Amino acid sequence: MKKLIATILFIYCVVFAACEKEDPVDTEPDKKCTSDNALDVIETRDFLMGFTTWPYGPDVENVAATDTFIKNYGDIYTEHIDDKIPWDAWINDTPLPQKFVDDISFKAGRKTFPMKRMVSVSLLNNLRTDLAEDLDGSTPTYTALNDQTIEDAYFKHLSYVIDELEPDYIALAIEVNELYKNDPPKWDEYKLLMANIRSRIRTAYPTLTITESLTLHNWYNPDVTNPQDFIDEINSYTANLDFVSISFYPFFKGQHTKAEFQLAFDFLHSAVSKPIAFVETTHLAEDLLVEGLSLDIKSDVCEQKDYLETLLLNAHQQNYLFVTWWAHRDFDELWETFPENLKDLGKLWRDTGLLNESGAKRPAYKVWKTILNK
Repeated sequence: MKKLIATILFIYCVVFAACEKEDPVDTEPDKKCTSDNALDVIETRDFLMGFTTWPYGPDVENVAATDTFIKNYGDIYTEHIDDKIPWDAWINDTPLPQKFVDDISFKAGRKTFPMKRMVSVSLLNNLRTDLAEDLDGSTPTYTALNDQTIEDAYFKHLSYVIDELEPDYIALAIEVNELYKNDPPKWDEYKLLMANIRSRIRTAYPTLTITESLTLHNWYNPDVTNPQDFIDEINSYTANLDFVSISFYPFFKGQHTKAEFQLAFDFLHSAVSKPIAFVETTHLAEDLLVEGLSLDIKSDVCEQKDYLETLLLNAHQQNYLFVTWWAHRDFDELWETFPENLKDLGKLWRDTGLLNESGAKRPAYKVWKTILNK
């Protein structure tokens, strides 16, 4: 998935470089969108708004500009740790790989940001079929996902991240319903593992608000043999969470209109009674053509604006905790640095920023800024 290449960024970033507030240039020309004024009902915003720390380019200046934008245009931000886990070090009590230590240390530098912090940690690999790989690409040997060695190692991993980053909210695993969809026999083992992990984390960090994120696109409309059984199982699983954290990319399911977007939101609200947060979401602002993945999806800046308006309206009406937009700006510059075998995957999210690759404001940017200032 997109976050596989997150660590590429940090080989360029040893220290945080401060910069002045980014002033986006004028909106892209000839992009006029209609509005139904639905967001006029929001007189006072009661939910938090923010971005992930995903940068638009590989250089220190790009990262610094991203961080500045995050601080100026939100009141929460999300760190994703969704690449490798130093399993061997945790299992054998050997020194942690320096690359991992440096990555976490860099992220810890953002603790000075005057805003809430969400941290999402992935237990699973990028295809959500198995455990995440170690830094050398290997997967730890296990009899079952809930083996004691796996549990102990992952608890150490989470504890290290929590101690270093001091989150206000944490996802102990990312997009977990994808495992149930992709490899159902592992699901019961996963549930046993995470029941123990949640118990240990709650004992060690009693004031921390915890969750495990779920993909709404593959919960609302799962591509499985028995969709209702799948839906019922995930509905039931949410009872274990302090809040329901959502990863949602509606274009994956061919949703293009406000009415189509709203169907997914209505499903979510009917399925859960816990507080809701959208921990990662976005929508295409341009057509997406990825021949290697046989994808040809039409979209434009007005469709992106319509999705953001739908998201924010639901956040207001349903009292969401917060919403996190994946990337504030198109990351064409960063995408150019991707290995060839990752470029098709990275392209899926490349053109979803509130700013285009040149830093020009899209209509969704104006929507975001208007509601942020409520």
